[in-house]
Amino acid sequence: MAADVTTDVVVLGAGPSGAAAAALLHQRGHKVLVLERQAFPRFSIGESLLPQVMGLLEEAGLLRGVVEAGFQYKNGAAFQRGPRRTEFDFRDKSSPGWGSTYQVQRGAFDKLLIDQVAARGVEVRYRHEVASFTPGADGPTVGVKGPDGGYAVKARFALDATGFGRLLPRLLDLESPSGLPVRMAYFTHIQDNIAPGTFDRNKILVSVHPTDVDIWYWLIPFSNGRCSLGVVGEPRLLQHLAGTEQERLKAMVAETPTLAGILKDAVWDTPGNTLNGYSANVKSLWGQGYALLGNAGEFLDPVFSSGVTIALKSSSMAAPLVDAQLRGQKVDWAAQYERPLRRGVDAFRAFVESWYRGGFQDIIFFQGQQPEIRRMICSILAGYAWDLDNPYVAEPLRLKALEAICAG
Repeated sequence: MAADVTTDVVVLGAGPSGAAAAALLHQRGHKVLVLERQAFPRFSIGESLLPQVMGLLEEAGLLRGVVEAGFQYKNGAAFQRGPRRTEFDFRDKSSPGWGSTYQVQRGAFDKLLIDQVAARGVEVRYRHEVASFTPGADGPTVGVKGPDGGYAVKARFALDATGFGRLLPRLLDLESPSGLPVRMAYFTHIQDNIAPGTFDRNKILVSVHPTDVDIWYWLIPFSNGRCSLGVVGEPRLLQHLAGTEQERLKAMVAETPTLAGILKDAVWDTPGNTLNGYSANVKSLWGQGYALLGNAGEFLDPVFSSGVTIALKSSSMAAPLVDAQLRGQKVDWAAQYERPLRRGVDAFRAFVESWYRGGFQDIIFFQGQQPEIRRMICSILAGYAWDLDNPYVAEPLRLKALEAICAG
């Protein structure tokens, strides 16, 4: 039996939101313990970052390590549907802030972040799984199973950074329907062998199926000649395919000639994976002595690569509130955390819903785009979904009016 532990803050999960939250609270002088169920590095999808991430990493003191790691530079996003193609350069946006970022192998990226946190003196325990969570007036008690046996962690506050694991939503019955249709993805990593000059490796490529706008593909290039490749659609559109996940993904790529042409020399050397029914929501992002970060609270859809941005933004917003509460100040978690965080998530949600209606696709491929509106849209695609000076953040329903103008 391992010894029980007392700490100021226990962070559940060592992914990006957990690493950033731990770094920010350590900066403020608090004792932090990070518990991670897996060993790092471990595989994770969500490899294409958005530029707002850079400022959030800088705030947490984690940016330099990322800049020096040699990840693939990224300055925008390209979209193609049949013969139609358009690009967004994230440097040409209406919001202030970074206009470029990276496309990363998440195993290496996540380990890089948490290693920097551990190097500063934060204790990180791998292969320690949370078995129970009991809220209390003076902070939660967490039951943990580690390699050397079970023990308890008594903390003054807890942050759930478990991502798709959604630990506290499961343990505390916080799950809520997402409101988005169930979708699934087949994905893998490949040696892409894309001919020089035929593809801009500085941008993620999003391709739309030629006959069904509800099916789309991601192609995320890495700096080592490999890429992440996936297809997303409703299960009824993808589950009819025969074979392994890799064979199903190859069959779907073959249905989209523009993408198949880019990948004609690719080596499919890694088994495929499936992600099903990934959209999720919760009844509340906070409770007595705890708060939920990033995907542990809500995950929308991978189409605009918003996952890591929401994760890091939630850490940036939660850390100063945890600090204030631990110092005896009164914190209104609904007004100061949940509502402001959801405002940006709702802006992303409006774009996701518009994408699957086909309306956002009409907008981005529209020939008569006004430069000012295009820069506003570019800002949200670059992750600046909390910029209330952007009309499409302040009033996301404006998208429907823009869809009507661009339809046809």
